[in-house]
Amino acid sequence: MAPSLRGSDGTSLLRGPPESSKQTNCVCVTFSRDGTFFGWCNGHSVSVVRSSDGSIVSTFDLPKTALLEFSPLNKILITWQPYNKSQDSSHSDANLQLWELQSGQLIKALYQKKVDSWCPRWSEDEKLSVRSVNNELHFYENNDFNTIANKLHMQKVSNFALSPGGQPSKVAVYVPGSKGAPSFVRLYQYPVFGGSSAALANKSFFKADKVTMQWNKKASAVLVMASTEVDKTGASYYGEQTLHYLAVNGETALVQLPKNGPIYDVVWSPNSSEFCVVYGFMPAKATIFNLKCDPVFDFGTGPRNAAYYSPQGHILVLAGFGNLRGQMEVWDVKKYKQVAKPQAPDATHFSWSPDGEYVVTATCSPRLRVSNGYKIWHYTGSVVHKWEMPSGSELWEVLWQPFPDSCFPERPVKYQATPSDLGTTQALPTQVYRPPALRHLPATASSKLHEEEPPQNMRPGVLWEKSLSKSALKNQRKREAKKAAKQELKPEPGPPLEPATITNSQSEPTSGDPETDKKIKNLKKKLKAIEELREQQVSGKVLQKNQVTEILEDMMASSVLLFGR
Repeated sequence: MAPSLRGSDGTSLLRGPPESSKQTNCVCVTFSRDGTFFGWCNGHSVSVVRSSDGSIVSTFDLPKTALLEFSPLNKILITWQPYNKSQDSSHSDANLQLWELQSGQLIKALYQKKVDSWCPRWSEDEKLSVRSVNNELHFYENNDFNTIANKLHMQKVSNFALSPGGQPSKVAVYVPGSKGAPSFVRLYQYPVFGGSSAALANKSFFKADKVTMQWNKKASAVLVMASTEVDKTGASYYGEQTLHYLAVNGETALVQLPKNGPIYDVVWSPNSSEFCVVYGFMPAKATIFNLKCDPVFDFGTGPRNAAYYSPQGHILVLAGFGNLRGQMEVWDVKKYKQVAKPQAPDATHFSWSPDGEYVVTATCSPRLRVSNGYKIWHYTGSVVHKWEMPSGSELWEVLWQPFPDSCFPERPVKYQATPSDLGTTQALPTQVYRPPALRHLPATASSKLHEEEPPQNMRPGVLWEKSLSKSALKNQRKREAKKAAKQELKPEPGPPLEPATITNSQSEPTSGDPETDKKIKNLKKKLKAIEELREQQVSGKVLQKNQVTEILEDMMASSVLLFGR
């Protein structure tokens, strides 16, 4: 694995120690999807080399190139430069160009004004490619860009997403709403586009200025995050977001999020059967959902705004970057057990290595122009490599060299920090902010600005056992078994009550004092409510802190009234 660094001092392709051929003034860099090739533009030409030895593959005289991309099988190099139409001429040169990588021959030159969705999308076998042209999707087969094999025309198509994998390919299409009509996303399977029943799934919704669409790895479902630029309720600066689910079998759903606030991040697990959502006003919640959009595990609340699955899907990192302090939570998602809690202050970039053992965090310009550099970590929190840019220099980009998925199988999760000379940077416990008027008083739980919610297993009938000791678990299981045994036994009929003790229509024993009877009745209600809460907790339901507190206070008050005299 060799990361690439792009900065004001040039671009380096690192192989082991930081030694490599360096190119200066690079505008853009990219790896091929399998990591075999590495390309860059330095403002004079575009060059492509082999990542293994740095030997030149092709060079193109394209000084204005701003973006590069390789096709999945490395047959085609795609270059894009900003669209420029001079005032003296009614025509401009085609700014999107497709080149045969090995021979350097131009395959096709096209016009692409917008940088959004600038690059055509390919299926992994390169048998199908698609690009958006004037509210239409143009489909090409077998890299023949001189012939449009099929078209999908829908009014005002503004976004699309081609499914990963091979054939049959599927495409998700977004059409924004207008004149009171809702926006909608539809799924199609190529080449079946005609007829009212052609769509595999359809989901319509309001409150959408733009959407982001994500296919899972198996191409069986799509997550659509719809967002508005402005929240009309005034609750958030980030607008308003909703999350929708569409499956190729026709199922659709609105993902219900129990906490109000922005949706910061949505990411599919590589196993394609779960997805993680980070959402809600700070401290934000993070929850894993299954394909029925039911919550599976809730990580509680914390300072986070991003989620990153390892390439193998066995580890999940919840992180808070940007305006947060860079705290990372590393979780084993099979056991739902926290592995480490390192901290990377001022980080603006995070990515996993292809083997799922290391991550890189970096502070890059122009987001932050000081203290630029990067760190490579083991996921247990140990820093294994560190590089700081010299004073006056800037780091612009850090990329891992990709590898095919089959190269690195999943390894057992470690919980002990890997030894390192650079040590670890575990997040230190922070003190709760207290207003000046309260600082002379003893610290109490009521002085917290936010109630912290602990992690909870949301599977029905499953009790998360992290916070209980072995002896407590053993006693709890004994109590549950004893309770189940009592419920199985039929109650024996008791002796008949004396007529003098029956004074109400509900056949309850009384003491003869109406005031005392009323207190007993209220106390029984409180005890019954507490028993119901315990049963809900055992079944896996998340209880609010105020539910238990309120009932306990009422019960104590009733007990004092009943027995305190």
